[in-house]
Parts: sequence; C-alpha cells; structure tokens
Amino acid sequence: MHMVHKTLWEYHEFIQDKNIKSIEILRENIKFTTRDGIAIICDPEDERSIPIEILNFGDYEASELHTIRKFLKKDSVILDIGANIGWYCLNLSKNVPRGRIMAFEPIPTTFGYLLKNIALNNITNIIPYNFGLCDKEGGFEFYYSPKLPGATSLRLTHKNIMRQKIKCKINRLDNFITKLVTHVDFIKCDVEGAELFVIRGGLETLKKWKPVLFLEMLRKWSAKFGYHPNEIIELLNEIRYACYYRKNNKLVKIKKIDEKTEATNFYFLDPDKHKKYIP
Repeated sequence: MHMVHKTLWEYHEFIQDKNIKSIEILRENIKFTTRDGIAIICDPEDERSIPIEILNFGDYEASELHTIRKFLKKDSVILDIGANIGWYCLNLSKNVPRGRIMAFEPIPTTFGYLLKNIALNNITNIIPYNFGLCDKEGGFEFYYSPKLPGATSLRLTHKNIMRQKIKCKINRLDNFITKLVTHVDFIKCDVEGAELFVIRGGLETLKKWKPVLFLEMLRKWSAKFGYHPNEIIELLNEIRYACYYRKNNKLVKIKKIDEKTEATNFYFLDPDKHKKYIP
C-alpha cells in the first residue's frame, strides 16, 4: 500500500510543468486548481475532461484565452455557447467584472458540474442556462456518453462511444437574447458541428451588435450535419464578417478552409467595428 500511496508524491513532481497549482483529494470529489486560481471539479468517468487534458498536455487552449482577452472590456457581455463544465466562462469572468457571461449547456449532468464550478469559484457574473442554441426551438435528442461528454452532439459523431440519447431543450438566440441584454460583445461557440445552425438562429443578433465571434469549425463534425465550414464563412461574409485564425501570436485572415487547413478555432471580426484588432 505504501507503493500505491507514493503516487501522491509522484504527482507532486508530475504537475511542476503543468497549469495545475494543486490537486485536492476531498471526500466528495477531486478538486483541481490552476495557477490562475480557477478551481474545477469534473466527472471521474470523463476521459477527456479539461483537468485531465491539462495533466496530459500541460494546459488547455491557453493561447485562445490569451487572444480572447484582448477583445474584452470590463463591462463586456459574453455568450459561452457549449459551456461544458465552464472552462472558458470561469477563466474569462475575471476580465469582465462589470459585465456578465451567459453560459449555455444543454446536457443535465454536464450542466450540474457547470453549476458546481461556478459556486466553487464564488463567481457571480456567470448566468447559466440549461439549454442549447440552434435555429430551431423545442426538445431534441442529443447523443451523449459519460466517457466523452464534451463530444455530445445532435448528430452521432462517435459511433463506438456516443450510444446514449438524451432529450434536451434548445432555443434560437434571436428569440432569447434580446429580452435580456442591451448589447453582446463576444460569442464563443463550440457545439460539435452544429455551429452553422447556431449562427442561423442568431443572425439578427449578430447584425445588431456585431460581437467578436470565436467558433470551433471542424470539417469532420460539420460533415455529420451535411455542410462544410466554408458555409459559415460565406454566411458571415454576407453580414461583413471576415474570418481569421491564430498563427505565431497573430491573427491571419483566411477566405476558405481546405484540406491543408490545420486550425480548428477561428475568429470572426467586422472590418469596421473591430478594426483596431485586425493586423
């Protein structure tokens, strides 16, 4: 048993070059705290949870967070669409102390961890919503697996894993958001292939407020929905957005995604409103 317990000291060495300040073994769960002071708990069944990703790879989308912070003001209104257990909204909450973050997560179990993490960090400017956003409204079935909840989708993206179906509520952004805010400054959207439909359901919101957009766009996931990510670029071009990806700490404009495109996270900026951010 002593050899088993020595793993505790081995982890002390293991996390030295990771974005992990501490790992606490509590009676209820395991609490991970990052070097920035963000505390997170997660489902132990989740094989790709963000704390585990940090342990495996050192950090999680740190460069993306660094870039996003440049777009924010202290009173910015942020929409986190596909919030999962809260990595983005938790990290960005300190950057908008006079603003607010509206976090959308449809899956009940994942939403439960989002609520716990918001409470764990004593954050008051994140408003969680237990539904997803799309171009339709009502109750729809999502494919889900406790082993990979971050890959939950309206389409079967992982045939060997995503075997459960959960009925969840979805809404249209245009029908929902105008009742609650007077402006939107930034939208992060990561919904496992359904990004085009989120955009379609929020076009009037985008036209009205022209927020900076941060979208995950993967060809393999959008194909499950019968479209190519270039359709998102084309749709947003119609309302004067241009698409960029991050390379060597700079934003690089891209007109089309092809088989050589390695980037999966993209930024959309309006050339007039966001001129100061464009190289």
